[in-house]
Amino acid sequence: MQTVLITGCSSGFGLDTARYFLQRGWNVIATMRNLDASLLPAAPNLRLLALDVTDAASIARAIDAAGPIDVLVNNAGIGMLAALEGTTMDIARDVFATNTMGMIAMTQAVLPQFRERRAGVVVNVTSTVTVRPLPFLSVYTASKAAVNAFTEALAVELASFGIRLSLVLPGRSPTTRFGANASERMQGAFPDAYVAFKEQVFAGMGDAGEVTHGDDVAEAVWRAATDPSSPFKIAAGADAVAWAAESGDDRFVVPR
Repeated sequence: MQTVLITGCSSGFGLDTARYFLQRGWNVIATMRNLDASLLPAAPNLRLLALDVTDAASIARAIDAAGPIDVLVNNAGIGMLAALEGTTMDIARDVFATNTMGMIAMTQAVLPQFRERRAGVVVNVTSTVTVRPLPFLSVYTASKAAVNAFTEALAVELASFGIRLSLVLPGRSPTTRFGANASERMQGAFPDAYVAFKEQVFAGMGDAGEVTHGDDVAEAVWRAATDPSSPFKIAAGADAVAWAAESGDDRFVVPR
């Protein structure tokens, strides 16, 4: 039975992905900053581990406790919605610490066992905001675009060791905690000069049309993890698929 370690399982895509793999008989190591056993039904193939991807000691403890794994799903992340002028450098660093550096640290931590076995898969969950520029998401987009570029380069670096990397890019999902996460960093986020534009943008969000659902992302992660022939980039969600098609990037796949 294969084992997957998934970060950011307290809500949203991470929680949905953990459920998806559990239902298909995998050993699942679901990690989150604050453990909550009520989120997933108890099962012999489920373990919950505390993990803060911004803390090197926490990462070391989790990797040691997890033991051998076959797939790492880097899903942990925080949201941010703000004008750049209203963003402090401390907030920008916090976003990169989780969304970018945390993912890099987790990937680095599993590489020795993957390299020694000459097998392993890393699936990095980013966002389709990286293929369509949107206002008030500049820092968040940069943190996710950095993961895309990192993953592309690392895939080439690790191919000779039998280690495979993939990107899953979801669209907008009302069921995630992106808004709640972002609100924690929104004090002073919109200086007066940006208020009118902010109201215009926020009003348009209510008419966004198609969205991404948790199962869309879980299915895309499953494909990336289990299908060696899967493309490097997988758009997850109806809106994500449309944006990917518009991007002209032939490394995307439209899910069947």
